[in-house]
Amino acid sequence: MHIRYVGHSCFIIEGSKILLFDPMPLDDPATEAADLTLISHAHADHIGDSPERFSKTVAVHELSGYLKSIGVETIGMNIGGTVESDGITIRMVPALHSSSIRQEDGTSLYMGQACGFVVEMDGHVIYYAGDTGLFSDMKLLKKLYHPDIAILPVGGRYTMGPEEGMIAAEWIGAKTVIPMHVNTYPEIEQDLPAFKRAIELTTVMHVEIMKPGDSLELP
Repeated sequence: MHIRYVGHSCFIIEGSKILLFDPMPLDDPATEAADLTLISHAHADHIGDSPERFSKTVAVHELSGYLKSIGVETIGMNIGGTVESDGITIRMVPALHSSSIRQEDGTSLYMGQACGFVVEMDGHVIYYAGDTGLFSDMKLLKKLYHPDIAILPVGGRYTMGPEEGMIAAEWIGAKTVIPMHVNTYPEIEQDLPAFKRAIELTTVMHVEIMKPGDSLELP
């Protein structure tokens, strides 16, 4: 399995299928090859301004309905639900965040609850947290699903920061932690090497700091 970081919160995970998570920025041509697109919530830095180009898309019910109305093939689901698609198991789990689309008049249109995903593919279990604050039910992800990869936002201000991210990583218990939604712009700048050192000095977990374009090969 191959994980590539496109930027901000966007990842392409390629195994028996190609999965695209929160496709922003959209100028990466590899995003067009996805078999499935998974959207955690509707904010512009996660769906961009051209969502009609998405491949078959997994999203929460309200966002799924909006995407379907603009011509996207969707798989709608909700928190706690599970879908199977071509041998891949996708579970939708909670996230503490808002979700809306900004309309032309400047108002916001509610798009249902933000979420994260637990995906099982090719023997790996990947937790993609989406945008979220820290919440204690993250402990259940370890107990229920035993993820071996955790992709966590640590930028602060709009999501949890490094301190909360360290607690989340401990609760989730994945062997590999990949930070995201960090250092994209000044408001979410953080010291990722310090985050990595703190986790690796106090736990058996490994932190993989990825820059846009970086790839990680999983056995």
